[in-house]
Amino acid sequence: MQTGKLIDLRSDTVTLPTEEMLEAIRHADLGDDVYGEDPTVNRLEDMAACKMGKEAGLIVSSGTQANLVSLMSNAQRGELVVLESESHMNWYEVGGISSIAGLMPWPVRSQYGVLDPKDVEAAIRPENIHFPKPALVCIENTHNRHGGTVITPAQLQSIRRVVDSHGLTLYMDGARIFNAAIALKVDVKELTKPLDNLMFCLSKGLCCPVGSVIVGSREFIKKARKVRKVLGGGMRQAGIIAAAGIVALEKMIDRLEEDHINARRLAEGISKVEGLCVDLVRVQTNMVFFDTSALKTSDEVILSKLKQEGILASTLTKYRFRLVTHSGIEREHVEKTVDALVHIADELRCHHS
Repeated sequence: MQTGKLIDLRSDTVTLPTEEMLEAIRHADLGDDVYGEDPTVNRLEDMAACKMGKEAGLIVSSGTQANLVSLMSNAQRGELVVLESESHMNWYEVGGISSIAGLMPWPVRSQYGVLDPKDVEAAIRPENIHFPKPALVCIENTHNRHGGTVITPAQLQSIRRVVDSHGLTLYMDGARIFNAAIALKVDVKELTKPLDNLMFCLSKGLCCPVGSVIVGSREFIKKARKVRKVLGGGMRQAGIIAAAGIVALEKMIDRLEEDHINARRLAEGISKVEGLCVDLVRVQTNMVFFDTSALKTSDEVILSKLKQEGILASTLTKYRFRLVTHSGIEREHVEKTVDALVHIADELRCHHS
C-alpha cells in the first residue's frame, strides 16, 4: 500500500489490511487465548497447522518473536545453532539468539541463501569436551538478504539428510514461505515436509496488520506456548489478530504471484539503466536488489532523490538498494520507479563527468 502519494517499496511490511480483514476483525468471536479460549485464534492455529502439514500451531506477535520462541523451544542454553551467515536471525534480531536464548550461533556462508549440505556437515562439530553441543540447523526461505531467493524441496531434503545423520532438529524461518511456494509452483507442504518446525509471517505479503504463526508437533507447540508466555507474548483476546490471518490464508496467497511479476518487471527495467546493476538470477520472488557503486554517490543522496520523485526505498549497504513489491504496488508504480531511476542516474552521471 502507499504512504500518502508515495510509492513505498521499502518492504512488504507496509501493506495494510484489506476491507474484508477489517470486517473480520470487527466481527471476530473472542475469548482469552492464554486460557486457550479464543475461538478465532484456535481456528487460525488449526488452519495454519493443516496448511503446513504439521500437528499444531501457535500465534505470536511478530516474526522476530516467532524465531526467538522457536529457538528456545528447540534448543537448550549453551547449545550450538548452525545458520546461514546472512540470515535474518543473525542480522536483524538484536542478538536475541545469544542474549535471551543463550545459544551459540555458528554462521555458514552460502550461495544465494541456500546452505550447502557439505558446509552444514562441516559446521557440526564432533562430540568433544571443549565444544558446545550442536542442536539445531536453521534455514530461511525465502532469503531476505540474498534477494528473496528460494530453497527448493530437493535442496531441503539434502540438508535434512545431514541433520538426521547427526540427530539434530531442522527449523525454518519461513517468513515469506508462501512466496517461495508460489515461485516454485508447489504446494507449500512440499517445502515444510522436511522440517521439524517453522514459522511464517501474516504481516508481510499476506497484508495482515500484525502477527506470525509457529507450526510443528503438538509437543513442540506445547513447549513454545510456555516460552511465549515467558517472553510476554500472552495476548489475551488475540482473535482480533487471528481474524485477519484467517482471511489471509483463505484469500491472499495466490495474489503473491502479482508481486513476483511486478518485481521481475522492475528488475528488468532497472537492469537497462546505465550506472545501475541488477543480478537478475536473484530476482525470484518479490524483491529487487540493485547496486549503484558505478554512480559513486552515497545511499543517502539517492534515497533523498528517490523520495523527491515520490518513491521510498531501503538500503543494505552504501551502494546496495532493496525494492520490495507487494499489494498496492501496480504496474504503473513500477514504471514510474524505473523512470525515476533513469532520471536520477542520468543526473548523477552528468554531475560526475
